[in-house]
Amino acid sequence: METILFLSHTEADGSLAKNALEALGAAKNLAGGLAGSQLAVGLVGANLQPGADQIAGCGAARFFGVVGVEFGQSRYASDAAAAEALARAAGATMVMAPAGSRWNRALPGVAQRLGGRIDTHATALTFADGKPAATRWYYRQRMEATLARTLRPWIVLLEAGCAAPYAGPVGGAAVKLVAVALPTLRTKVTELRSPPVDEQTIRPEAKFLFVAGAGWTKKQADGQAHPAEAEAIILEFLHRSQASLGSTKSLVDLSGEGQAVLKFMTHLNQVGQTGSTPRHPKGLATCCHGEEPHTVGWRFIAERRAINLNAGCSWAQGKADILYVADAFAVMREVNRLLASNSSPKISHSLA
Repeated sequence: METILFLSHTEADGSLAKNALEALGAAKNLAGGLAGSQLAVGLVGANLQPGADQIAGCGAARFFGVVGVEFGQSRYASDAAAAEALARAAGATMVMAPAGSRWNRALPGVAQRLGGRIDTHATALTFADGKPAATRWYYRQRMEATLARTLRPWIVLLEAGCAAPYAGPVGGAAVKLVAVALPTLRTKVTELRSPPVDEQTIRPEAKFLFVAGAGWTKKQADGQAHPAEAEAIILEFLHRSQASLGSTKSLVDLSGEGQAVLKFMTHLNQVGQTGSTPRHPKGLATCCHGEEPHTVGWRFIAERRAINLNAGCSWAQGKADILYVADAFAVMREVNRLLASNSSPKISHSLA
């Protein structure tokens, strides 16, 4: 018998984000598949009730919460103390939480405090022979493993985009508040600063991923590199389409080779290898050379297209669903022109 605690923090308005609902959906399915198991909910934040009401119909036997201004922002000391208190209050043998910067940082220490174990970057929660198991990818997403542990409590962090989000009825949930004795806090959040929405290039919820390869900053048909024009074309497309931006490692690291780089590109945009493994419904790779690490990073894109002048590129040979043998500069100029003439600023349709 397992007591599965779904653990999450609430957003500024008290609601639960999509990745949290995905983790709840996975935890609910796991509890339903293990005989005699029960589901509990643990919430952390400055405002809990909206989030609790949002998932009131999830079938959890109990709702626990740690509330207060100190828990509204990410901080290791307060997050770890809250998570530990909720796990003990629920008597949790398993803790399921959404992977993200906040819990990825705090929960490994919580596992140590509870005398348990933790597995991060899980992509699925399953059960076999009446026992829970988690799956995850290793070696840059080349190998998939199924993990099972006997030591409890077992904490599992589920990656975003790997499970269907919970979408049950809302209602009124009775939350039992858990008191937490906080240590002396050495950090203080004074204000939040974020760039304008139009300046964001990483958009996990976008329906479309645009990957810029190293070819954008290399010499073109006239024998010259045109990084400034490349920047203008790509930024205009991102603005008009609201797509998310990815890059290959070669483009991110070009500065170390003395080549020009796109000024708005950082290591955070990197896809594959040591970068992210995105899960957008559609993707378009431009000026890419089909490196295996980059290809592996694209394995979860539902529909993959590419623009490349080389029809024999390794990316074209079985990696892309559709290949456009053309100059990416010319193609994207035309795409921007078509988007500009369209009254809708976003694209969700085919680029064909």
